[in-house]
Amino acid sequence: MKQPATSHQKSLSRIAILIVLLSFCSPTTASINEKCKPTGMSVNLLTHADQVFLNGYPVNTPLNEAVSHRENFQFTEIAQQQPFFGWVVNSDRNNTIQTAYRIIVASTPENIQNETGDFWDSGKVESSQSININYTGKPLEPGKVYFWKVKTWDNHGNESPWSSVSQFKTAAKLVDYATARYPLQKQDQFPVSIKAISNAIRFTDFEKNAFGRLRLTLFSKTGTDTIAIHFGEVKKEGTIDRKPGGSRRYYNYILALKGGWNTYIIAIRPDKRNTGPAAIPMPEYVGDVIPFRYCEIEGYNQPIEKHQIVRETVFYPFDETESYFSSSDTILNQVWDLCKYSMKATSFTGTYVDGDRERIPYEADALINQLGHYGVAREFSIARYSHEYLLHHATWPTEWILQSVLMAWNDYLHTGNSESLENFYTDLKAKTLLTLADESGFISTTTGKVTPEVYKSIHLKDKLRDIVDWPHTGILGLGKNEAGETDGFVFQDINTVVNAYHYFALNVMGTIAAQLGKEDESEFYSNQAAKLKQGFNAQLIDKKRKIYIDGIGTDHSSLHANMFPLAFGLAPEKNIATINEFIQSRGMACSVYGSQFLMEAIYDGNNAEYGLQLLSSTDERSWYNMIRAGSTISMEAWDNKYKPNQDWNHAWGAAPANIIPRKLMGIEPLEPGFGKIRIKPQPASLESAEIKCPTIRGDVLVLFKNQSQKSFVLNITIPANTSATVYLPFWNKLQKVTMNGEPVSFTREGEFAIIKDIGSGNTIFEISNR
Repeated sequence: MKQPATSHQKSLSRIAILIVLLSFCSPTTASINEKCKPTGMSVNLLTHADQVFLNGYPVNTPLNEAVSHRENFQFTEIAQQQPFFGWVVNSDRNNTIQTAYRIIVASTPENIQNETGDFWDSGKVESSQSININYTGKPLEPGKVYFWKVKTWDNHGNESPWSSVSQFKTAAKLVDYATARYPLQKQDQFPVSIKAISNAIRFTDFEKNAFGRLRLTLFSKTGTDTIAIHFGEVKKEGTIDRKPGGSRRYYNYILALKGGWNTYIIAIRPDKRNTGPAAIPMPEYVGDVIPFRYCEIEGYNQPIEKHQIVRETVFYPFDETESYFSSSDTILNQVWDLCKYSMKATSFTGTYVDGDRERIPYEADALINQLGHYGVAREFSIARYSHEYLLHHATWPTEWILQSVLMAWNDYLHTGNSESLENFYTDLKAKTLLTLADESGFISTTTGKVTPEVYKSIHLKDKLRDIVDWPHTGILGLGKNEAGETDGFVFQDINTVVNAYHYFALNVMGTIAAQLGKEDESEFYSNQAAKLKQGFNAQLIDKKRKIYIDGIGTDHSSLHANMFPLAFGLAPEKNIATINEFIQSRGMACSVYGSQFLMEAIYDGNNAEYGLQLLSSTDERSWYNMIRAGSTISMEAWDNKYKPNQDWNHAWGAAPANIIPRKLMGIEPLEPGFGKIRIKPQPASLESAEIKCPTIRGDVLVLFKNQSQKSFVLNITIPANTSATVYLPFWNKLQKVTMNGEPVSFTREGEFAIIKDIGSGNTIFEISNR
């Protein structure tokens, strides 16, 4: 009997189907040629700038000037005088590079249909650039709707059809630079189950936690009935846990019913803490929201169906189809699903925040949120806006000030757009904290160099303090004898973790300066980084143990003092094996925030088997434990006992959303804007996996089947107008490597066989051991 296909087998077939579909694209037949026209049209990084919303719900009304002035409608507004455009190049052939493009921008639908660019016709521009094309037409007028489309030519001699027409609306006031954002989106969801737990109480489950409010359609014969409604994130013994503790949420509301059938919206009471002056407010068209998965309706004596109970969820626009991941490890698959959904669910304010407790942006949350969002969606605007917000709303930890430089660099790597770097260059220089450096290059917040001028330059109204990880011992409900999440880190004036961050920020700042044509400043920052690296490794490595100590003045070595230098490229090659061994001996002795850098250190140190072990672990300190505890959004801590005030909706606990695509599957940009891509899977003992990873240039598809030390098959598809460097396992000198069935030469780098300059389209590599 033929066995039914497993879910993994079905998933593995998707990439083959996509590859076959690509092969149907042919320039010789007009109907098929349509499939090859430019797609993924974006203006100022937004691919749906023409979407109209009514009270947060997407509507089919086209964007036009009449709609743009109607009450209760929401839409994106482009405030930049000279916006920039982008698209995805499509082709039916491998090794495709765009050779030219033509953009037209028109003020009316008739003009755009007639190919009349009354505001801009670029003409045929000989260029491979398909992202970040600056508008150079007539000055755009404020408060107007514009229409645009593009066509391309490629190196195979093909001329594409025109793209679909896209629209955008300009803001009432136009400026030199402004990051565009979507309105928040609402979506109605029905419960997956309703269960009577007593004669008076119906328990409803929406399957996943989400931020929203409730809409009920109920009947009353008398108009004198009163019911109670309970909301919660946590279930206990079949009902909502009314005392979940910490920042896990429980609410109850009383509702007086009117006679007959009526629909009610449960208006959420403002929370004093998360609606304060530092919190990100919810827009009026959404109203306040709370996170909940469960709802109980108490005292309603009529029959009730699922369609009568609606959760109005809210999130930043998110397309679940833009990414997928599946593997032979079912735990790993569940971890991916948890972390991917966390990106959507925690975007409910339109700015990355720390969860529901405060709803305040913090750099550490935003950095992990940024990388995770890039891993699961072709979306760049919320990350850019959140980063730019934090530049002028800094928070107190020393390392988090430095993280602003990292976020700026991540933005540039994934978008290829340097406008944010240019606009905030002075702020980014201050965020390196170079003014705190001593003659050896070390920085410190305790040696008297933190002045009012420093605080002003970094836009900090609080006191600067080193953090390493969070929480510390003895705070937030942890007793003095209860360990925090710093692995016993011994704080010193010269702090190893802080200075590892400082080194990385200097390195990045040197690259940023070079990109902006500031060669003298680039050399300066690079020299500062080199000086710090020399002193760092001279004074902070224990010469006998060959691992890093926590700081100058202690011989204690923590996980953090070693994982950050390894992740940031400080560790000497001769010490990496010893540092890896020490890191592995400490286990997951860091918080969910720290795990981001632990996983980067592990994979960058080529210790992939340990990385896989942690990603798919079922220990208490694991991502699977969040699922086991009952949360459907990543949590603020590994378990409630590790942070007694923790919440169950914290994106900084979702590191696998970026670690899986970037490190396990190995998809990272080698050039800003993914002009060149590195594909460096590190499967370890994972038998098979596949991923669809969105980038600004289009989707990257990677599938592997792995019999360690026996055979390895890698199937990749990369977008047109890109190329890739592929890393394959190197087992021994006798292994045979083929590309599309033919032998191929490679260079060796440690445990990898490297093949460069792989063009766009589909390529299959195979390794077999002789």
